[in-house]
Amino acid sequence: MTISESAISFDPLIYRPDFPILQREVHPGRPLVYFDNAATTQRPRQVIQTIVEMYEKHYANVHRGIHRLADETTELYEEARRRVCRFINGRSEEEIIFTSGTTASINLVARAWGDANIASGDEILVTEMEHHSNLVPWFQLAERRGATVRYIPINDQGELVLDNLHTLLTERTKIVAVTLVSNVLGTINPVESIISAAHSVGAKVLVDGAQSVPHLPTDVQKLDADFLAFSGHKMLGPSGIGVLYGKREILEAMPPFMGGGSMIREVRLDGFEPGDLPYRFEAGTPPIVGAVGLGAAIDYLQKIGLERIAAHEHQLTLKLHAMLAEMPRVRVFGPTPDKKAGIASFVVDGIHAHDVAQLLDSVGVAVRAGHHCAMPLHKRLGVVATARVSFYFYNTFEEIDQLAEGLERAQRIFKKRNWTPVS
Repeated sequence: MTISESAISFDPLIYRPDFPILQREVHPGRPLVYFDNAATTQRPRQVIQTIVEMYEKHYANVHRGIHRLADETTELYEEARRRVCRFINGRSEEEIIFTSGTTASINLVARAWGDANIASGDEILVTEMEHHSNLVPWFQLAERRGATVRYIPINDQGELVLDNLHTLLTERTKIVAVTLVSNVLGTINPVESIISAAHSVGAKVLVDGAQSVPHLPTDVQKLDADFLAFSGHKMLGPSGIGVLYGKREILEAMPPFMGGGSMIREVRLDGFEPGDLPYRFEAGTPPIVGAVGLGAAIDYLQKIGLERIAAHEHQLTLKLHAMLAEMPRVRVFGPTPDKKAGIASFVVDGIHAHDVAQLLDSVGVAVRAGHHCAMPLHKRLGVVATARVSFYFYNTFEEIDQLAEGLERAQRIFKKRNWTPVS
């Protein structure tokens, strides 16, 4: 099925009744239009009910109890791990580590793998469009180990400049950290070619999948990524649950980052022996209910189909870009819709992004405003802040019309004030 055929066959109204929060009015007579999905998505009843049932019927700690509740909880928790593994086509559930989110997953790699493998003079390669969560841990690692952080730049269209990638990748490059989809620009990066180039010089690659895994089919074996990090709350799941995928041979060679219960095989008065994968990286009581909730979210997404979700969001993005292109004093950042996911950041000349968001909220439209945890990228774009629209499969074309009405209203209000243009 082609993208256009998938989009034509997709009706978001089938799924919206599953989301209680989408039924509310945020202001009298103003139904919620939720366009802040890159920050976090909403949850369907099926996920909410799974969480409730976990606490009402099954909850106990996992792995160590010898009673029925512990057995039930452990099986549900480990089944969630198996669902995640199948969802991203991992080779083994032992390669799936549950964390608190993408940020924790990246920090785990920077600490456990980075401290053991990065030395003075080594280089870490990132991109100019990374989220702070895929920058700061590497800055910290470089500080600890005396390494250097280098950048893949972007062009004015918001795409990575890869012409000189072969000069950026050297025998000193130990790891490349790259987002698959930019949380600001929506750019879909050619990570497979970046991974191949990095591996040719012996470097490992961590892919930030926070904005891609919820929207695009993901196959870690095809990607050949060494690490993949993503969050449950951006894909219908609970907050406080994330995933780190790592190739088994790499994870087995990594020392555990956090110490405590569950991550050990043996503890003696003179030391300890870490446990097997994946538990050596899951110290303490894990995010049990979060993991099970994430498993329910994955079930929901798979019933819809990631290809259909991507196709619908592409059609929404086409309409959004066309609408914004017709509006005066509006500048959209990033590539054309054929090279991006369902994210668009923009500025309205003369109106600060925070004012844009506040005025849109007054008519029931929720967007994100600010630097979106990507300050270096905004500096490259020459702006302090942008307003960001981000879609999910439950968004409709009619909601984009409401966004247009809100933006027109904002421009009328500021025009009366004889605005002075600001960036």
